[in-house]
Amino acid sequence: MKLKWLVIALAWSSAMAQSPDYQIDTLQLDDIEVTAIKQSGASVQGASVTLLSRRQVEQNSLLGSKTMAEMVPNLFIPDYGSRMTSTIYVRGIGARIDQPAMGLNIDNVPVLCKENYDFDLMDISRMEMLRGPQSILYGRNTMGGVMNIYTLSPLNYQGTRLLAEYGSHNAWKAGASHYHKFGNQLGLSASAYYTSTDGSHRNTYNHKFTDWENQGSGRVKLEWLPGADWHVSNTLSLSVSRQGGYPYEYTATGQIAYNDTCFYRRTAVMDGLTVQKRNAHYTLSSITSYQYLDDNMTLDQDFTPLPYFTLTQARQEHAVTEDLVARSHGGNAYQWTLGAFGYYRHMNMQAPVTFKDTGIAELIEGHRNEALPNYPIRWDERSFVLGSEFTMPTWGAALYHQSSYRWNRWTFVAGLRLDYEHATLRYHSHTQTGFSTIKQADGSTFAHDDIHIDDHGTLKKDFVQLLPKFIVTYDMSNNASLTLTVSKGSKAGGFNTQMFSDVLQQRLMGMMGIGASYDVDQIVGYRPEKAWNYELGLHWDACDGRLTTDASVFYLDCRDRQLTIFPDGTTTGRVMTNAGKTRSVGGELSVHALPWSGGDLLVSYGFTDARFVEYNDGKDDYRDCYVPYSPRHTLYVQALHTFSLNSGDWARELTLDAHVRGVGEIYWNEANTLRQPFYAQLGASVTLAGKHYSLQLWGRNLTDTRFSTFYFVSIGHEFLQRGQGRTIGATLRIHI
Repeated sequence: MKLKWLVIALAWSSAMAQSPDYQIDTLQLDDIEVTAIKQSGASVQGASVTLLSRRQVEQNSLLGSKTMAEMVPNLFIPDYGSRMTSTIYVRGIGARIDQPAMGLNIDNVPVLCKENYDFDLMDISRMEMLRGPQSILYGRNTMGGVMNIYTLSPLNYQGTRLLAEYGSHNAWKAGASHYHKFGNQLGLSASAYYTSTDGSHRNTYNHKFTDWENQGSGRVKLEWLPGADWHVSNTLSLSVSRQGGYPYEYTATGQIAYNDTCFYRRTAVMDGLTVQKRNAHYTLSSITSYQYLDDNMTLDQDFTPLPYFTLTQARQEHAVTEDLVARSHGGNAYQWTLGAFGYYRHMNMQAPVTFKDTGIAELIEGHRNEALPNYPIRWDERSFVLGSEFTMPTWGAALYHQSSYRWNRWTFVAGLRLDYEHATLRYHSHTQTGFSTIKQADGSTFAHDDIHIDDHGTLKKDFVQLLPKFIVTYDMSNNASLTLTVSKGSKAGGFNTQMFSDVLQQRLMGMMGIGASYDVDQIVGYRPEKAWNYELGLHWDACDGRLTTDASVFYLDCRDRQLTIFPDGTTTGRVMTNAGKTRSVGGELSVHALPWSGGDLLVSYGFTDARFVEYNDGKDDYRDCYVPYSPRHTLYVQALHTFSLNSGDWARELTLDAHVRGVGEIYWNEANTLRQPFYAQLGASVTLAGKHYSLQLWGRNLTDTRFSTFYFVSIGHEFLQRGQGRTIGATLRIHI
């Protein structure tokens, strides 16, 4: 991407991106074209964008998607459960399980599985969040937007970087990376990172912390310029995470208290190869990746001290992706992007649910004996397994094109993507158990029944999407522009594997004359979610660039809304359903000001009013109710002042930082009877920087604000997870 397109992209970015060091970082990266394989200046213009520089990333200790979300209007990634959760809400769109509402790319490589979204990453050089549907260029599951993260290049940066951090709850981090350049054409970097915490939420049943964690990762990045017009980059990463997690508080007692083990284990490998060839009029790029995931979530699924049931969900997934992109460059008024994308995923999963004594007594024997009290039953054993195994091969292919044309003060952009996906689910559900029927009159055994269930089946679904996008931009002056965007996005459909334990449970109950009968294809499958986004945006620079404002208003019309619900009664699973229609109306405002020498003020605010237009679950009509789990307001305000100390290499700058993050209100159910009110957290830091180091003392949630990040119901019991309280710590960075 030539310099003129870079300048256009920066001019249309969020106000967060206007600091001088951001421009330097981007120029360095753009010399070897690693930052904008797909975006042209016109495509960036048409999006609501937040861009963060390396300095902003380090000042705010950003390590990944969850921490960046705090600074982005109308983006909410709550911290609950475990690193598997990665729940994302953008402009009222999102769901707690299965397909994400936001895409994620690291060094241009798409992260295909959302269970890999929550990570810690050293040496981030740039982060960007494009809100609104980005399906034309980025494809599946980017209906709410896409986050792009770029890491340091060994061709642009050489040296050694060290990180050490310690904070509340015996939380510490340590990392090291080295960047080396062999001549002018070859660069190599390697990094290692480790973090550990004792946790802050205690299980009162066994007096142990639930949310402990140990995580380690390593990355090797190779960049090569084999010729004047070639660029090759390959990044191999490995991460291993072991954590307790799931500090769910029973609302009736206000305590976390459960008897069975909860943990999450994840091992992930990703290798991404990018090859670019620049010709006289266009650039050809190939982005190839291999991704591997091996994880295990084991839960005390009732989250009480009583032995109801446990769940294990263990998966092994292999995936490959290929993206071929051709994009024009040069100073022509007409610019274009043409691409083809394909992927293949193969997942094996084992998901047994183990029923224990209380679960058998209350959920099976109790229901059966209430229906036929004269002939009660007694289970043969006080523990048995509902077994489920799945094989899920999924593949997809897409063709896409985007054109832009500049005429005087006007810029027109149009794009279209044709997406096809094929999903297959092969399932095996089984159990082997039995029960005796007793005569109530004398207590004798009336009959004995053996239960043997061994069900096999295959389900298949095909999805075809045609996704258009239109953008019109008018330059009102050298410092102000107005953009109108109309675009369509989609989230993929799929299968509810977590419902199979309920299907099997109800099948078992049906053998005793009670229980519901599920249509497996209907209850397990769900359709893609689709949305049209209508958006008007304003960008304005004033005071010679010392005041930058970006504002937008949007309307999202969402059809076949994917909504996570817990089935009625004493069932054990959760299900994704298509809940009719929703609409989101809202706006976003970003203001960045440099009011005085050394001063820096940032304001980022988002408002979303997301409601059901059509949703009736057969018992209640939720029309006009707020969509649950999506916040109405997000707010981030930050004020910094940097003093130049001029005291030699050991004390060059002192930066004072105070910031406030606000979120809410959040409704926890479709009926809007439960909610988390708006809450705010105060943070602050002091950073002393020298030539080769920086030392930061920081505090988060200094007011110790009490708030909840998650709510759910299991077998009629209500649970919450509380947010993190006050934490303080220190971070040391050394660069040699």
